[in-house]
Parts: sequence; C-alpha cells; structure tokens
Amino acid sequence: MSMETEQSVESDVVQLDRLRLVHSRLTDEIARVIVGQEDVVHQLLIALFAGGHSLLMGVPGLAKTMLVRTLAAALGMSFRRIQFTPDLMPADITGTDVIQDDPVHGSRSLRFLPGPVFANVVLADEINRTPPRTQAALLEAMQEYQVTAGGVRHPLPDPFFVLATQNPIEQEGTYPLPEAQLDRFMFLIHMDYPDERDESEIVRRTTGDESVTTDPVLCAGDVSDMQHLVRRIPVADHVIEFATRYSRISRPTEPQAPDFVRDYVSWGAGPRASQYLILAAKARAALRGAPFAGVQDVLAVAAPVLRHRIITNFRADTDRVTPDQIIEKLTELLHCQRQEFEQR
Repeated sequence: MSMETEQSVESDVVQLDRLRLVHSRLTDEIARVIVGQEDVVHQLLIALFAGGHSLLMGVPGLAKTMLVRTLAAALGMSFRRIQFTPDLMPADITGTDVIQDDPVHGSRSLRFLPGPVFANVVLADEINRTPPRTQAALLEAMQEYQVTAGGVRHPLPDPFFVLATQNPIEQEGTYPLPEAQLDRFMFLIHMDYPDERDESEIVRRTTGDESVTTDPVLCAGDVSDMQHLVRRIPVADHVIEFATRYSRISRPTEPQAPDFVRDYVSWGAGPRASQYLILAAKARAALRGAPFAGVQDVLAVAAPVLRHRIITNFRADTDRVTPDQIIEKLTELLHCQRQEFEQR
C-alpha cells in the first residue's frame, strides 16, 4: 500500500468517527424540537448522507414540515417549502426568465429568476396534489440536479435533497405518482401516530409560551464531503450479491421468486433498488462509525427502499396483503440464507 493510500485510509477513519459523533449530535438537536419519531429521523439521515431523496407518508398533524425544517437548520443548509396545489405550474417551482430593462443603455435582456427548488433541502408538500406536468418538473430536477430555462442550464445547490410528502387517507382530487417516478425516491418513509407518552409531551411543548431554536451542527460543504465519504465505504462482494438477490426475488417472473411473490406481486423491484440497498447500507454503517457495510445493514434498510417498488396485484388487495408484509416475508427468507452468503 502506497503512502498516499495509507493517508487516505487514515483520513477516512477520522472522518467516519466524526460522522458518528455528528449523527449523535444531529439526533439530539432534532429531538429538542421533534418529540419521538426516532426511526423516521434516522431514516431521513441515512437517505440524506447516501445522497438520495425521500417520500414521507403520513396523516396531517404529525409535524412533517417542522421535522424537515428542523433537519435543514441542524445541518446548516438552506430550506424551502413548496405547497403543491392543482394550479401550480412548472415555472413556479423551477423559476423562469423575465425581461429586464437597462435604464442606462435603454436595452432589454433576459434574466433568470430562480424558483424555490434552488435550496439545499426542498420540502415538496403534498406532491400528489399537483398535475403530472408539474410533478415531472420537480422529478427532473431531482434526477438531473439542474434546471433548464431558455436553453440555459442552471445547476442546483450541492447538496440537494428533496423530501416529498403524501397524505395516505385523502385521495380525492389527487394525481398519484406513477411507479416510474416513485422509483426516483430512495426511501418511502412511513410516519405514524406518536405513542401516548410522546403525544402528551407534544401537547405540553406546543401549548406553552416557550420556543426552541435549532443550532447548526454542520454546513452544506460538510454534508457534501460526508456524502462522498459514504460512497467510499467498502462493501464485500457477498453483500452486493445479497442485495441483488433481495431485489430479484421480489419479481414474480424470477425463477427463484417464492410462491407468495408469484401470488401477490405484479411487478417487483428493479436494479435501482439494488443500488439503493447498497448505498443506504453504506450510509447506515457510516452513521454508526462502522468501516464497512454488511448484510445486516442491507436488511435494516430493506423496507423503506422496497415498499414503493413492489406493486401488488388484485389478489393481494383481496387478501389484504401489503408490500410491507411481503418485504417482511422476504427478509425472513433471506435471513435463513444469510450464512450461505457470508461464507462465500
């Protein structure tokens, strides 16, 4: 191993230890404002440091907006919230060219006015409330990390993280995201009601006269560096094979697919799921200070990665079988085969 390589490895070890400490400070800082929801916060941080976007599913009143705003403040990054409505146009999100007069020379020129998508953290609130054309404008920005207006490309801030929300109980007048667009989100995170103790604490905090501010733990540049660090986390070949097998057996046309997948699944997870399983596993390992990602990390992130990529059929609807139940069965099946992969 060369001297330069040894120094690089030592630097990554130091950075990993720093990321572990940062993760602890971030969760503590967010907990000053957000009561409970530890799993949701952890999944958001995994997606963020893995460089992926997330779709947050939860009923109204669970402080989804406050959570994302607090996360952005703790990370020291800019934040914008976009309320999606049926009359929202693509230019309302991405920005537009306007004609600007020059009073000195008497000339006119086009000037680009950036839209609210130009922020490090963007909350796309109720993304299924706006028509497909406007949804596509945001999803294109998520994929390309840039906006094109008048033939000119405008790069988005780095890092760039989109967190979209959906209300699962109110579907009238909505425009559900197609499966191909759902696939662009790394995680689908379920945000459930708080337990009784947490709900009492929420009421206690929010009905008083005290306000809590969030202190920044990082800055945008630090987050970008740590995203690159996550990608450098090593993964053994057997872990990659395990993640790939996980995605493949969710497809009913795959010879190795179990019977319950053939019975209840119309479409399984694609190759992007395998990529996200590994990236998310790397981020989870890095946040706990581990020098490599293992099979257990893949199993831990499987549900948020796969639940919006497994499309159930009519029989599943009749038998009330959900994607999460299918993922749970797949996890049990692969857990039994775990030793086989680790011995390769």
